[in-house]
Amino acid sequence: MPDRDPATNADAISLRAAVRARYAAAASAVTITHPTSAESALPVLDQAGCCGTECCGAPDASQIVQNLYTVDDVAELPSAAVLASLGCGNPIALAQLSPGETVLDLGSGGGIDVLLSARRVGPTGFAYGLDMTDEMLALASRNAAESGVENVRFLKGEIEQIPLPDTSVDVVISNCVINLSTDKAKVLREAFRVLRPGGRFAVSDVVVQGELPALVRKSVELWAGCVAGALEEHTYRRLLAEAGFIDVEVEVTRVYEPGEAWAVDEGRLVSAFVRATRPAA
Repeated sequence: MPDRDPATNADAISLRAAVRARYAAAASAVTITHPTSAESALPVLDQAGCCGTECCGAPDASQIVQNLYTVDDVAELPSAAVLASLGCGNPIALAQLSPGETVLDLGSGGGIDVLLSARRVGPTGFAYGLDMTDEMLALASRNAAESGVENVRFLKGEIEQIPLPDTSVDVVISNCVINLSTDKAKVLREAFRVLRPGGRFAVSDVVVQGELPALVRKSVELWAGCVAGALEEHTYRRLLAEAGFIDVEVEVTRVYEPGEAWAVDEGRLVSAFVRATRPAA
């Protein structure tokens, strides 16, 4: 496959609509069921999907805690925030947040990583969540209110056009979302723009080792399922460097073997931590 973003020849409008629809369905599933536990919402979430069982994490809170977050991380969070977590990693562990920092979560969903970030940066810090889906934004706001967390704000918008000023945040995080974008180069340029000098890019995402079949790349359903839009590792590195980042690292955290939900016959999908830094000067 050419060394480029796989969205170049895709129908960006239809892909974005498919992603929005799946995230809206997942948020509505959590909202409608009013779960008192993770297990009580599983049947609805399985039907609604998002990245869901196809890709970005199975919607079972016990598995989310076991595989991505510690019990202490989620102990004080609303169950709806945990249920709506459809990520492929724990960017909070990667970001090494400090008190007083400002954090931006790209594609914040139900708000789990924003709420955890707000806790880490403390009352002198701040955490923004950016999402394009009204249902997820409403769910995240309810989760924040239930948590009693005040140093957060959820913004409506697209990650290709971040509604924040230049050099306004210390850390950009994201959890299995950048692969969904139809213009990843622009996402990375925007992340660079809003970071302060010395700021950190700390993302969990799906990455391809090798090549995906053309039929997979063209599938709208698999794009919305976090598979078809995944970048090859060398392309991810190149786009980050072209955006201006330095110290780029891609650390594989899980390999999906054939037979697993994310596995494909050609190429290999992996979860990865992606790190980079905006130069200090």
